[in-house]
Amino acid sequence: MPLLSPSPAAALKARYGEHYRWLLLMAVMVGTIASIIPSTSVNVAIPAMSAFFQLGQERAQWITSTFMVASTVAMLVTPWLLGRFGYRATYAWAIGLLMLGGISGGFAQHFELLLFSRVAEGLAAGIIQPIPAVIILYAFQPNEQGRAGGIFGMGVVLAPALAPALGGLLTDWMGWRSTFFMVVPPCLLSLWLAWKYVPSSAPGDSTSGEGSGKLDVLGLGLVSAGTLGVLNALVAFHHSHLKAALLAGMAAVCWLAFILWQQRLLRTQRKPLMDLRLFATRPFVMGCIVAFIYGTAMFGSTYLLPVFIQMGLGLSASYAGNLLLPAGLILAITIPWVGAWPTPSPPTGSPASACCCWPCLLD
Repeated sequence: MPLLSPSPAAALKARYGEHYRWLLLMAVMVGTIASIIPSTSVNVAIPAMSAFFQLGQERAQWITSTFMVASTVAMLVTPWLLGRFGYRATYAWAIGLLMLGGISGGFAQHFELLLFSRVAEGLAAGIIQPIPAVIILYAFQPNEQGRAGGIFGMGVVLAPALAPALGGLLTDWMGWRSTFFMVVPPCLLSLWLAWKYVPSSAPGDSTSGEGSGKLDVLGLGLVSAGTLGVLNALVAFHHSHLKAALLAGMAAVCWLAFILWQQRLLRTQRKPLMDLRLFATRPFVMGCIVAFIYGTAMFGSTYLLPVFIQMGLGLSASYAGNLLLPAGLILAITIPWVGAWPTPSPPTGSPASACCCWPCLLD
């Protein structure tokens, strides 16, 4: 396939010149926007889907939860996929999976198939979303990375701002299935941009991430089981405190086993799924805390507010979607401004002295 054929970063840079890195950033930004759309656009249609499939809120919340769990787990696999299959192939296949998930969800006649489509979308989104951080690290100079991140962030946060508004209008006009098909046009554009600009090798002069070891399947299974255990514990808490405690205990055991296993892999010079040494660096930990708070607020509000506005207040899906628009627009204006601020360097000699984000896992 021409889309998946080898095209090294050096060859593309020679073809498009010095501005190639910005073209590459634009290409992956479109793909990231496509991957974020399903995380928020479908939320405004949850009351309509609940009525169609005759769901209570305990089952309906899995429409969002399955996407987030699959996305979280898939992010840990992205470095291995980039090293094993290359940037262009990984990105293109993930975009294809995202589009397939959206189409299958739009045609789903059973709730189980709808959940499988959300898992597919979540897996694709989890693979796609860390890739821009890798590209910004390798393709841009340190003094350009803040600006590149700001411009990229402005485009990306517009997706969760505009997607609910558009999803609400489509739900009122054409039904809840139309929200799943929203992802198809940006996915097609992303595939075309990937064919033109996304390289098969690491962008820039770095060769980091080329080649790969064996995938840590055990670690992946432990962290997946732990995450699912926590979510099921929260759901079970409303009915049985004992069941919730057992599920939470199982999740804690899985996470503890995951940490011990990752430490053992590091001691034996094998490649872990997650390099826990990064958490010894304070800037990285602070960034994780900020990302956790931001993610909780954004994804929690984009689920709870549309459901409450429609099912609690009896307003329309389009009203619920438009209510989320102002905050997203303000965020889109703020991010590029903050991205232009100078970034302090991490302490020398620390595991994240070169970077404190996903690309460190590739080293």
